[in-house]
Amino acid sequence: MKIYFNPSCSKCRNAVSQLDEKGQDYELVQYLETELSTSELSEIIDMLQDPLTDLVRKDQNFRDLGLNARDYVSKEAVIELLSEHPKLMQRPIIVKNSKASIARTPEKVDELAG
Repeated sequence: MKIYFNPSCSKCRNAVSQLDEKGQDYELVQYLETELSTSELSEIIDMLQDPLTDLVRKDQNFRDLGLNARDYVSKEAVIELLSEHPKLMQRPIIVKNSKASIARTPEKVDELAG
């Protein structure tokens, strides 16, 4: 199991805490410290079980950059955006058994840890 993690994100910290409580083994990838390559982003997208558009955070940072969600519906556009602005990647992302999921809820983390 691999977790794409941002230590300042409470959802990420909660997911890791849940996995620790369950005694799960995982690899932690701090994607803001170790920049993801376009091929790594492509692999995550190819494994993603959630809609592609959910991978992009449409938060205040997104709006401050003057971005429009309609411009980020293709794999190529999402990869380009997340390569340039990794903070806009939704998190945590958990990869297990060649499937990637955005695990923002405790229920989703439990499902993936199962």
